[in-house]
Formats: sequence, C-alpha cells, structure tokens
Amino acid sequence: MTKPTAHTYFDFASLTERERYKILIGTVIPRPIALVTTLSKEGLPNAGPFSFFNVLTHDPAIVAVGVENYSDMRFKDTARNIRETGEFTVHIVDDALVNQMEICAIKFGPEVDELKEAGLETVPGEKVRSPRILAAPAALECRRHTILQVGAAREIILGEVIGVYVRSDAVNPENLHIDQQLMDAVGRMGGNTYCRTRDQFDVKTMTKAQWEAREMTQRNKETD
Repeated sequence: MTKPTAHTYFDFASLTERERYKILIGTVIPRPIALVTTLSKEGLPNAGPFSFFNVLTHDPAIVAVGVENYSDMRFKDTARNIRETGEFTVHIVDDALVNQMEICAIKFGPEVDELKEAGLETVPGEKVRSPRILAAPAALECRRHTILQVGAAREIILGEVIGVYVRSDAVNPENLHIDQQLMDAVGRMGGNTYCRTRDQFDVKTMTKAQWEAREMTQRNKETD
C-alpha cells in the first residue's frame, strides 16, 4: 500500500486574491492554452492567450475560457469583441508557437494587431469571421453560448464549437484518430513555466468484470 503523503491545508477564506491565484495555478497543472482570436465590430483583429481554458462537454460541444478583465471594469479586447460579434476562434498552442503566443500576451491597446506584431499568418474562418492562425495545430471555431459573470472583473465565456481545423498530417479522417505527438501541444504550469506533452503513457480503464477477475486472482494468490 502506498504510504500516505503529508499535506498542508489552505483555507481560501483567509487568503488574498493573489494568494488564491498562486495556489490554483500551482496545483491545477498542466492547463491547456487557448490562443483566442476575435474581430471587433469594426473588423479589427485581436489575439490573446488564456490558460484558464478547457473543453467541458461534447454534446453540445462547449469550451470555456476564463477572462480577467481590467480592475476599472473595462473589458479586455477579447471579452468585448465576443460580446459585440458573438464569435471567436480558439487555437491550440504547440511548442513552435510559444514565443509568438507570448507576444500576443503583451498588453497592447485595441488599435494594435497582435497577430501582425507576432508575425502570424492568418486567413478568415470558415463559419466565423475570426481569423484562423495557419501555424496552429488546431483551431476551434466558436459561437458565444453563455457568459457567466463570476466576479467584478472576471467572467467565464462558454463557446459552442461549430467547426474544427486539425493539421492534416496529425488526423486520420476515417477513424478520427489524432496523433498527439504531432500536435505537440504545450501546457501552462505555475509562474512563467510551461510543459511539453511529448512524454506520454497509456492507461486503459478496466471493465467491472476485469476488475473482479483481477481481485479474485489476487485473493487466490494470497490464500495459496
């Protein structure tokens, strides 16, 4: 039996907002990164990365992006554009995109095209107008589903995925198997640290019958 590990308990009611943030980003790891592109209602492109992100359900296909707006209650460009247009595109970030993704994280004004600053080539989306980053291994075209206001400057944006681009050499269109090594996605850890997803292992969940058979075999060994 595995020896129990000692743990330290943190009561979130006694922590500051910054302290809660540090605990969460250090424990919920790795987190996938959404490089989100949008267009303003005037047609100006924007791109920003978010590591409070994941897929929540497949039917309907819903992704969630946690956005921290400005303390003076102004919306970040991503949040404002999604409100105004109802559209956005989530790009999965691979190892080759990390440096350009970080450029998109710089707090430029709304008049600056982060995609241009980062040297990222784009084309218009298929079912949304948000630009698609050609270098990304996957792009999820989304329509705004729900926006949950969870704090004075914090919200969770739910988007329904209406179409996905996957790099052709990484997907088998017949069985829909995606080669995760070729996707080469990165994840966000705590602080400024990222991780690669190349170190992988498989674990297959047993059926109830397989579990019972294994337990029976183990008991028989113990009584022999």
